[in-house]
Amino acid sequence: MEDNRIKSYGYRWVILALYSLITAIIQIQWLTFAPIAREAKQFYGVGSFEIDLLSMIFLGVFIVMAIPASYVIDTYGTRVGVGIGAFLAGSLGFLKGLLASDYSFVIFCQIGLAIAQPFIINAVTKVSVLWFPLKERATAVAIGTLAQFLGIIAVMIGTPLLIGGEEPDPSKIPQTVMTYGILSLAGAALFLLFFREKPPSSPSVNGEDSKIQVFQGLKHILSRREMQKALLLFFIGLGIFNALSTCIDQICEKKGLTMEQTGIVGGILLISGIAGGVVFPPVSDAIGKRRPFLVLAMLGFLPGILLLAFAKDYSLLLAGSFLIGFFLLGAGAPIGFQYCAEITSPAPESSSQGILLLIGQISGIAFIVGINTLGSEEFMRVFIVLSVLNAILSFFLKESPMMESNAVKNTAAALHK
Repeated sequence: MEDNRIKSYGYRWVILALYSLITAIIQIQWLTFAPIAREAKQFYGVGSFEIDLLSMIFLGVFIVMAIPASYVIDTYGTRVGVGIGAFLAGSLGFLKGLLASDYSFVIFCQIGLAIAQPFIINAVTKVSVLWFPLKERATAVAIGTLAQFLGIIAVMIGTPLLIGGEEPDPSKIPQTVMTYGILSLAGAALFLLFFREKPPSSPSVNGEDSKIQVFQGLKHILSRREMQKALLLFFIGLGIFNALSTCIDQICEKKGLTMEQTGIVGGILLISGIAGGVVFPPVSDAIGKRRPFLVLAMLGFLPGILLLAFAKDYSLLLAGSFLIGFFLLGAGAPIGFQYCAEITSPAPESSSQGILLLIGQISGIAFIVGINTLGSEEFMRVFIVLSVLNAILSFFLKESPMMESNAVKNTAAALHK
């Protein structure tokens, strides 16, 4: 029935591709120096903290800018909001390349790029609602979300290769940063030239693209019982992912893994997340259900945490990393974002997503501090307790009313045939 009442435009896939490109680019700019920290220390003549600071800036700035960025996106639209992020990513990414030999200028550019990030990644559910019918939205959100992981994988593989591979040459760092700068400038130009706010006619049949005021929407979002449950799920789940991805070397070092093995464990976490994103969201869209996949995500990543906490064998650690990525990132994140957009409608979509990302950043920082204070082996036991709590909580979620309403409409239409 839905397909008879709306028109889907093929250009929606161009929009999603442009959004995914600029999303991957901002992740590349975030983690440019992460895989070459030792060479970067040597090149800039600074300590480990100064190099880690280049990435940590993004976490701190996101906490400050998440709500303002969502306000701009919801008030002035995705073309303006994400356009601000794309402009900052392109211009400051290129400027960072030009000034890559000076650590102080690189810090300055990283701050600007960190401001750009929430303007970009907070908009994925908004883009999906404006351009995609309900039956495709979890898939669209998954593609936009998984672009973040593709950007991380690209920078983790690409940066070491660009500075020399097995024989790294720190003097090639400015050339590498400039390569990313040119990519950022080109991606931003494509986005600004070809991105459109919305199609000629709306894909909505449930009124979910109608707006209420942003601050009224925030009050509405936080008052919803199901959203309160989802916030706790994301506080634990996204916080655990942020902490694991940041401290994976520390965790694996305690288990006697080499740097190469640690890199593979971390890589599997992201690659399996992409694999899960290919599998779960399209099925969720096809059968018109969100809740079962969120329950599955919380149950599925629990054994992964147990393996990462207690296993010493390399193959078991790989299996644990796979389970966490496949279920938590592949099902939990994209379907969770879309679920929250649906249960808080007609509140602005980027506001609900921004709050979820914000809560995950706050808990991620707290968990990172906990790992470094108590030790990785001790704090992994805390993760186990929190993961069990998440699994139990997921059973108390209710199905998205929007999906239930759509199912009723489709059933009625079938009976009238």
